[in-house]
Amino acid sequence: MNEDIEFIIDTAKEAMTNAIKHLEKQLVNIRAGKASPAMLGSVLVDYYGTQTPLQQVANVNTPDGRTITVQPWEKSMLQEIERGIMVANIGFNPMNNGESIIINVPPLTEERRRDLAKQAKAESEDAKVGVRNARKDANNDIKKTDASEDVQKNAEIDIQTLTDKHIKKIDEIFGVKEKEIMTV
Repeated sequence: MNEDIEFIIDTAKEAMTNAIKHLEKQLVNIRAGKASPAMLGSVLVDYYGTQTPLQQVANVNTPDGRTITVQPWEKSMLQEIERGIMVANIGFNPMNNGESIIINVPPLTEERRRDLAKQAKAESEDAKVGVRNARKDANNDIKKTDASEDVQKNAEIDIQTLTDKHIKKIDEIFGVKEKEIMTV
């Protein structure tokens, strides 16, 4: 197979893999009932005039499935962390005990679970679109090469095989996340 086509296939494979990595990152932000430090991943804190990710100014832990604790490295940051959590608008009510911040994660209602499952489904559909776009781009690039028709057809078959494999992986990832969300 010629080098141009190998490069096109490698590029498509990388783009498809990146679509899956992006999906996994997005799904981490969709909570599934259990408390997780990732739930506060979007929180920014005013650290001496600079918007700084929460993880850079405090330890974030989950002592149990319903509680998140935030232990700042500097006690003076307690108010700023509390404000940052409120501003992030992620639906949590932080409690400041003077030493650390405690967040009780409320259990999800059935309706909220369905909404989160829909959100996860939309993210997985976006990932599939990314994979299909990579396939389309690769097929267009293959047609532009000066390779023989047989080589082009074989390359398109390889691209389709890659596409099918990545779409199946996306469906598996979504299935796991949906089960996690819907489990009470």
